[in-house]
This record gives sequence, structure tokens and C-alpha cells, in this order.
Amino acid sequence: MPGPSPVPRRRPQVRVPRPQVTPPRARRRIATRPLWAVVLVAVVLMATLVGRLAQLQLVDHEELAAAAEEVATRELSTPALRGRVLAADRTPLVRNVPSTVVTVDTETILESDDEGRALVESLATALDLPVEELWGRTRLCGTPDAPPVPACFSGSPYEPVPLAYDVDPVAALAVLERPEAFPGVEVTTQAVRDHPSSADVNAAHLLGYLGRPTQEEVDASEGRIGPEDRLGRAGLEQVYDEQLRGTPGTTTVTVDPRGVVTGQRGRTDPVPGHDLLTHLDPRVQAATERALADTVARARNDGAPAESAAAVVLRPDSGAVVAAASWPTYDPGIWTSGVSQVDYDRLLDPEGGEPLVNRLVAETFPPASTYKVVSLPAALQTGIDPRAEYACPGAVTIAGQRFTNYESEAYGQLDLRQVLEVSCDTTFYRWAYDHWQDLGGLGQDSDEGDRFVAVARRFGLGRPTGVDLPGEVGGLVPSREWKRDYWEATRDESCARAEDGYPEVPDEERREFLEQLARENCVDGWQWRPGDAVNVSIGQGDVAATPLQMAVVYAAVANGGRLWQPQLGAAVQRGDGSVVEELEPVSLGSVSLTAEVLDVVRGGLEGVNVRGTAAAAFSGWPHSTYPIAGKTGSAESFGREATSWYASYGPTTDPAYVVVVVVEQGGLGSEAAAPAARAIWEALRARDTP
Repeated sequence: MPGPSPVPRRRPQVRVPRPQVTPPRARRRIATRPLWAVVLVAVVLMATLVGRLAQLQLVDHEELAAAAEEVATRELSTPALRGRVLAADRTPLVRNVPSTVVTVDTETILESDDEGRALVESLATALDLPVEELWGRTRLCGTPDAPPVPACFSGSPYEPVPLAYDVDPVAALAVLERPEAFPGVEVTTQAVRDHPSSADVNAAHLLGYLGRPTQEEVDASEGRIGPEDRLGRAGLEQVYDEQLRGTPGTTTVTVDPRGVVTGQRGRTDPVPGHDLLTHLDPRVQAATERALADTVARARNDGAPAESAAAVVLRPDSGAVVAAASWPTYDPGIWTSGVSQVDYDRLLDPEGGEPLVNRLVAETFPPASTYKVVSLPAALQTGIDPRAEYACPGAVTIAGQRFTNYESEAYGQLDLRQVLEVSCDTTFYRWAYDHWQDLGGLGQDSDEGDRFVAVARRFGLGRPTGVDLPGEVGGLVPSREWKRDYWEATRDESCARAEDGYPEVPDEERREFLEQLARENCVDGWQWRPGDAVNVSIGQGDVAATPLQMAVVYAAVANGGRLWQPQLGAAVQRGDGSVVEELEPVSLGSVSLTAEVLDVVRGGLEGVNVRGTAAAAFSGWPHSTYPIAGKTGSAESFGREATSWYASYGPTTDPAYVVVVVVEQGGLGSEAAAPAARAIWEALRARDTP
């Protein structure tokens, strides 16, 4: 039987690959070159950083540490105690006294939304002081909303701001007891300038005052002056500031990024300043000031404007200034408590006489007949006979113009001493005109050979005396060369005025005078005319001198021709009285005055107080025991009252003093200045009488 049929064997399936729709992705090899470049840059930067860190840590460590210290700290200057100003008898004219000062911290102002305005208003109410005055002192000088100097704050921004000086201690204590109402407010004691003799002696124009330095002064001082220092701003305080100020100390403080002080790092103490001993005599100074004030009051009662006045007492053998005064004056203590803007404006107000101006050295006047002690020696040098007599008519006509004596008074024939005694102008006119003609008249364009110009300059006129007071002007000795320079500088203005006139001048007579003068000056204003020469001979016209300059002139007449520089300072001393420096007299040379010339000039001046123009003012004076030589002057100016002068020296037997007084628009010299000078001479005579 056949077996089962065998099962057929399956053939293995063969997988046939399907065709690909997209080609297979190619596998690329990553490039490494850019990566190595990045790594290289990173390595270089890291190396640079590491190198710089190494330099900072190892090489520049000390320099950077110092810079960091400088950024975090500030150096503040601590003012030294200022030296005193002493009178000749060593009584203090200026000293230091403690003053209660209320301050506010700068941090409080910086952090206030209103910059501390509400705080200042509350403080002003508590202290009964003007709000705006205190508010102005919080404003940094020079900023848009700050008041002018000195009402603003010019101190260091790292110190408390002083708001009020010389505060009532009781009121200040009440503020301190309420710290919650017055945050940042402190009360301190500071040394301020005091004038203990102010009840008797003012001397404001001589002593001066202090003020804050400017930023330029601080920067230029090379650390010697700090923004909180006080510098002399006038008078002796200014001239001798370096000696009086001393050496400031320093305090190193730390500050935060806002500039607020956070601590103190170190301190060096200041060195006090030296004292200044002066030649000023308190009794004579007081008498001089009283004489000026009384004279101005008397002149005004008589109807004269008497706008200003000045007086000086000088030693003819050394130039030492024994006393000096300028009127109007002011209270020198006004600067101590911080001058208000109202007070400062008043000191500069022309309507109030500008009390800040020192008429002794900073303002000039035509010296009038006091100038004849210069013109007479000049006339003698032109060849006039010192032993002859000369006519003194009431008027003379020169180049078609009439010139007169005061009130056209005639005196007949006079010798030279008598010419000075009666102050005969017409005699001087003739001498000056003759000399002008001898030099060539209008044809002479040089000052060479002009004795009137040369002698005036030899006496030191036309230039500052060099006195140790600031603000001195040099005055003017007019001449041909000066007039040409002046004409060239003002010709355009003169010609414009010649055409347009002076419509703003209300007085018709004065307006016509100015217009005529402008026309003349426009055409040939450079010419030295006869009128110029004759006016100069009697101290009129364009001649200008300060009272101190005329004192130097009269000192030269008294001592035989020696010119001394006026000087208030006598010595610089330490606080214990030991001398640091003697301030020796300074010679300015001499003017050649022969014995014959001196005899004539001195003889004429001695007769002025006995028989001449000052005889009435010195009526009853003890001429035999205390003789004084002097000369009056009355400087006339169109439309103005005469400026009154009197210049003198004495006693004539042994000259010890020169006294000069001038009263602007005070009237005749015999009626205003001479009586004032007599009052000063009374004090000098009493001083020297045992």
C-alpha cells in the first residue's frame, strides 16, 4: 500500500528591497578649525584679564589704594585764630570774640524735598530773623538762585552751613531743646572779629573787613587757603592778610557717595596769626572822626551839600599815619554777623554817599590853592625874583579870557610870602602864562622844560603814594602829552556831543557850557592852551589829588624836601608782644628845595593862620607857643559848591604832624576845612602837652 505522500518543502522567501523614493542622506564630517579660533580668543582674553588683575594687585596696589582713599575722604581746612590789629598804645582796634552761630547740616538740606525751605522758615521764626536772609545763606554762591556775595554761602559743601551769627544764646538753646522740630540744626561757637573801641573810634575804612575767598583764590593758593577761610577784603585786614591769617589746620573726613560727611580720619591743629601794631593814636583818631562829622553837619546846616569828607594826620619825619578818617562811614561790625543784602546795597548806594568808598585814598579832588606850595617853587625855578614884589590885581586878562581872584579882590603889590598869605590867584596866573609863552605857547607839544609839571611830579603827585591801604588811585598832573592822549581817546565822543548836544542836562547854562566845550575839544582839544596852564598853577582844571597825596607834599615842605611813604603799620608781633618784623619807614626820594625857596614857602604858610585866609579859623590860637603853618583852598567847579581844603604842619619850630582836611562841596576852605583842622590840632596839642 502506498504510504502517505510526502509534504512538499517550502522554499524560503526572498525579500526584495523596494526602491527608495528619496536618496539616502549623506553623513558629513564636522570642521574643527573655527572652534579652535574661538577657544584661542577666549584664552587670550583670559590671559589679558589675569595679567591685568596681577598688575592691579602686585604693581599698582599702592597707587590704587591711595586713589580709593582720596575718593572716600575729603580734607577740610580749619581756619587759624586771626591776629589782632593794635593801636600805637597796644590797645586792640580789632580782636576776636566768641559768637554763637546756628548751622544746618548739609545732609538735611540734600535729603529734604524742599531743599530745607520749611526748616529755614521755622528756624527764622524761632530766632526772630528774616527768612530770606537765612535762606540766601543756604544757596551756594554762583548758582542761579543764589543772592550776590556776601549774602550767599561760599563755604565747603562738606561742612555745616552757617545760617545765623551772633545769635541770642537763649534763643539758640530753645532751638537745641527741640531736635525733632529742627533736624540737622546745631549751635556752635566761632571766633569772629570785634571792634572794642568802636564807641570812640570807628576807623572802618582803615581796618577793613573779612570775606570768603573765591574759588580762583582757593585754587591758586596751593592749599594755603580753604573755601571756609576768611580773607581780608579791605583796609589793613586785606594788606596784612597773610600775617594776620596764620596757618590753617586740616581735618580729614570720610564722605559717602552723596558727599555727606560720615566720619573723621585725622586732624592737624592751626597756627594762630600774628598781631599788627599800627601808628594810630586812638585819641587823635577819635578827634579826627568827630571833627569830620561835626564839620559836615555844620556845612549842611549852612546850606552846603557837603557830600563827603576826609582827613589825615601824618608824621613828616617818617610818613607814619597817626590818624585818618573818611566820611560818610559805617559800622565796621556789620560784617561780623553776616551783612544782609539790604545793608550791602546801602553801602554802595550813591544816594547815600557810598560809605564803602575811602575818600582818603580812593577819590581825588582838585587841590585848589593848597597846590600853591608846589606852584611857587616851580615859579621860582622859572626865574622870578624871590625878593621882589608882584602885583595882585582883582582880575587879569589872558589870551582874551578874564581870570579873577576870589570875589575879584585886589591886594596891590605883595612879596612872595604875602602872595601865599592872601592866596592871590592872579599873581600865579601871570607867572604860569609867562612860562607858557616862554616855552612856545601853542607850538610846544612836549612837556620838556615845563617847571610846573616837573616840580609837581617831583613832589610825587600823579602817582600812588604806596600807602598800606588798598584801592589807592594816583591822581593827575595834567600836561601837554596827557592832554593829547586824552583827546585821542575821547575825540569821537566829543565830536558826537558837538553835533547832538546834551539834551539830557536840564540846566540850560550848564548845557550850553558842555556843548561849547565839546565843540572846542572836537576840533583842537589836544592843544595845551593858556587857560590850561593858568588853571594848573592854582590847583584847578584837571589837577586831581587825594588828601593823602597832599599830606605827603606838606610833609616834604615841613621836613626840607624828603618824601616818605605813608604807613599805618608799625610792626608785626606775636601774641606775647615779641616782634616778628619791624615795618621800617620807606623813603620815596626827595624834591629839590633850596633854603631860599623853603624860607619863602614856609614864611608864607606861617602867615596864613595869623594874617591870611585861615586867621579867622585860628583866632585865639597860641601862635607863640605852638605855631602852625597852613594853607586854605577852595576848589571851584561849574554848577557845584566849592570843595573845601586846608593843609598844614606844625609846630613850625619842630614839625611833628601834618594835618590835611577836605570837605567835598563844603564851601570855602577857611569856613569848613580850616575849622575842622583846628579841632584836630587841639587834640594834638593836648596830646603833647604834659
